[in-house]
Amino acid sequence: MSYVLGIDGGGSKTVCVLMDDLHLVLGRAEAGPSNYQSIGIEATLQSIQSAIKNAVEAAIITNTLKIDAICLGLAGVGRATDIEVVKGLVKELQNNKLLINWALQPANIVICNDALIALVGGIGKPVGIVVAAGTGSIVFGRNHEGHTKRVGGWGYILGDEGSAYKIAIAGMNAALKSYDGREIPTSLIVDLKQHLDLESIEDLIEVVYRQKWGVKQIAALAPVVDFAAASGDIVANMIIDDAVKELVKATSTVIDAIFTTDSVLEVVTTGSVWRGRCKIHERFAASLVKKFPNVNVIFPRYEPAYGAGLLALQTTQN
Repeated sequence: MSYVLGIDGGGSKTVCVLMDDLHLVLGRAEAGPSNYQSIGIEATLQSIQSAIKNAVEAAIITNTLKIDAICLGLAGVGRATDIEVVKGLVKELQNNKLLINWALQPANIVICNDALIALVGGIGKPVGIVVAAGTGSIVFGRNHEGHTKRVGGWGYILGDEGSAYKIAIAGMNAALKSYDGREIPTSLIVDLKQHLDLESIEDLIEVVYRQKWGVKQIAALAPVVDFAAASGDIVANMIIDDAVKELVKATSTVIDAIFTTDSVLEVVTTGSVWRGRCKIHERFAASLVKKFPNVNVIFPRYEPAYGAGLLALQTTQN
């Protein structure tokens, strides 16, 4: 029996699953964030170590556990220098007392970005496309030959089209333009005022600028736009349609780069944007399938940490 660890490390939390070679999850645990570029290497190590320790303890295995492989899918890891940093973290993990018998070989250590494990976990295999639209956005694909293509993921200033952040920014912008008389009337003026408990839409200046709102706080307003669109507001629906167009364009770019136009493949959608009331998921799927009839748009079958576990198991079977 082979045992492996799958790690999903992001800016808000770290998830670890302990899996056997039958793909069964024996233990799962969460810990703090593990984006080393934002919280530092030591804090990242502590989060990953805590997640592993708690996942192993959750498995209720009395004997010392032999770990044959590990996959760490971490946010912000993509460059060669990032890989080397995480390799150092794995060495540190093996030096700590975790009631684990580490049997890792270099070939059994997988270090990748979180888009790959979201793809593998979402679909259940390492072939297809993941369209992540949450606070930010990115589209990532991998074909049968192992070739990959990434589109987007450039952050809120340089990119993130179709993300909750860009939808929220567009919503506030549209409300203020309408208030000025530059655009057609929209319920977003009233909706934003009620949501933020403002006396006037002009008070957005106080909220956004003077309170120095960050990306996550602004992105949290995307559901206001979604609700307005679901209620029939024309302007809000235009914003959602623009988001759909951008996400379809990014996905189409990935398909054109590493698949054929008649490829039969699955596209998994992850992130908060897809859970809206305005049927953005259905709009996206309909638009994409119109261009690529053999594409099937799905919600995730498994979580990203499970995808990391599958990638780790793959190294034990080669």
